[in-house]
Amino acid sequence: MSRPPDGPLRVGLTYDLCTEHEGEGLSAEDLAELDSPETIDALEGALRADGHEVVRIGGLRGLLAALQRGERWDLVFNIAEGLRGIGREAQVPAVLDAFAIPYTFSDPLVCALTLHKAMTKRLVRDLGIATPRFAVVETEADAAAVELRFPLFVKPVAEGTSKGIDAGSKVGARDALVAACARLLARFRQPVLVEEFLPGREVTVGILGTGAHARVAGVLEVHLLPGADPDGYTYANKAGWEGRVRYALATDAFADAAGELALAVWRGLGCRDAGRVDVRADREGRPAFLEVNPLAGLRPGVGDLPILCELGGMPYRALIAAVVASARARIPAGGR
Repeated sequence: MSRPPDGPLRVGLTYDLCTEHEGEGLSAEDLAELDSPETIDALEGALRADGHEVVRIGGLRGLLAALQRGERWDLVFNIAEGLRGIGREAQVPAVLDAFAIPYTFSDPLVCALTLHKAMTKRLVRDLGIATPRFAVVETEADAAAVELRFPLFVKPVAEGTSKGIDAGSKVGARDALVAACARLLARFRQPVLVEEFLPGREVTVGILGTGAHARVAGVLEVHLLPGADPDGYTYANKAGWEGRVRYALATDAFADAAGELALAVWRGLGCRDAGRVDVRADREGRPAFLEVNPLAGLRPGVGDLPILCELGGMPYRALIAAVVASARARIPAGGR
């Protein structure tokens, strides 16, 4: 294939639809990371509006089948979350790398690393970026031996969309910690991340671009309303945000500091094109890193990244165009 450097592209869409797995005995929480048909429709519409040809591929199996048939694309717009394993978000990027097909968002290394919250925090800490002290719990005995300052916050080490985070995630005593960890170990069958609880403001920082070209798209503050779970952006707060959460752009000194921290994380980890970095204030009001999402949800009006961009004056179509513009810099000169 050969396309003009700034012209229309043949774009493949890779994704995992929640509706394709609803009959498999999975709960709404199990399916929370997967995409809705509305998201794929919105993505295709935005890409077509900019003149691109769009081909729906589906998830990993759909991608492998299409490649075996000899299909190729100038660029793959990848939002496939994967279904199984701690490297699930890296599976589609790894296959695309093997076939030398450019794609949006981060590479397999970054996708695998950032899904594991503790591994990410170790690297962020090594970069000299503030993050709460933490421990990784693999057994109830580990939980009983944790030496951190209460209150603590517990969550699965490798889940997204606030899965496993609820009103009981903040614990103030040893017995509550052990009980919360036991519950998560049984439910998710993976280690539990235990962090010292940060009591301050919580924001999510939207990032657009890659490396030196990365910039802050906006800083979205999460205001919990009276009917919400307190102390955190829980799964229930996120899934049923209307009536529980109010979103607003933050533009003060704390937001500026959170943006600087988020950019340092984004560049330090090698994230690409667009995503979010979650930040919360410590006891002194200073921002600290919580986690990074290099494969952020893109459903209009629902995903935090589209919401903060809209609030900042960037329509959905412009957001998708910015992602493509960043990713197409990795398309070899003259196309495939």
